[in-house]
Amino acid sequence: MFKQLTLYTLDPQQLPTLEAMEQALAATPFVPCLPSQEHSIGWVPPRGKANGALVESVNGQRLLRLQSESKRVPGSVVQRHLDERLVQIEAGEGRQPGRREQRQLRDEIVQQLLPMAFAQSRSVCLWIDPVHGRLALDSSSSARCDEAISTLLKSFTFLQPRPWNTQMAPQAAMTAWLSGSADDWPPHFAPGQEVELKANDEQKSVVKFTRHPLDDEQMRLHIGQGKLPTKLALDWEGRVRFVLAESGSLSKIEFLDGVFAEHGHAEDEGGFDADATIATAELSALINDLSTALGGLQV
Repeated sequence: MFKQLTLYTLDPQQLPTLEAMEQALAATPFVPCLPSQEHSIGWVPPRGKANGALVESVNGQRLLRLQSESKRVPGSVVQRHLDERLVQIEAGEGRQPGRREQRQLRDEIVQQLLPMAFAQSRSVCLWIDPVHGRLALDSSSSARCDEAISTLLKSFTFLQPRPWNTQMAPQAAMTAWLSGSADDWPPHFAPGQEVELKANDEQKSVVKFTRHPLDDEQMRLHIGQGKLPTKLALDWEGRVRFVLAESGSLSKIEFLDGVFAEHGHAEDEGGFDADATIATAELSALINDLSTALGGLQV
């Protein structure tokens, strides 16, 4: 259900009721792009069923899904049509259009070609944890997260989500873990086999280790030379693998064998509800432990 997470904090006391949230989201449902429309965004049922609820409450957790659709005309195609127009104007009127007119012509060409452009759809799952006062987005793209937060705030201006900032910066913590001994790793976490180190100099050189033991002397050598970890694979309790980024986002989330089996097969328990219950419970505990490992949240 979740492959990556960008985290925010919010005040659970500010959350509206489920009924009020459903009503607010219903005012901006997703509608596919019109023929001459470049971008469309709105809310869809997270369960994936037509005419379903726009906010689902599963085991006290709230789930929403934001969908967007974009059309884009390739710049090379627009330029070719523009060149043809400019040739026609020069031949017919004996003049070369200025920059302003060329911009207007370019906009006209884009509008004419948009109905023939392919539409690309994307969706982002939003998970609201009222117990821990958290908002999580199933994306590590800052642009996509900003768009999702902006759209959410159009319906709920009072929510005021804030970035998930910890007392210790993730990069500083990752550097300490990789530089120390096995005893220096935080409780509940073990190193994975993937890390990315980046130098903070003019060259910005990058070293990536994949399927490589992270307690290696070569790793300490790179760190000693000034390269800092920007991504680090971690294993939480032998239950979830993920990659922690210097921004604090989680990616490549993978639930290990046996986690879902402990709770029974999701298909036998209703699919969506079972997946949501197990995934949010496991990830909530993981995030709590990660927050502790990073010194707790900033007040």
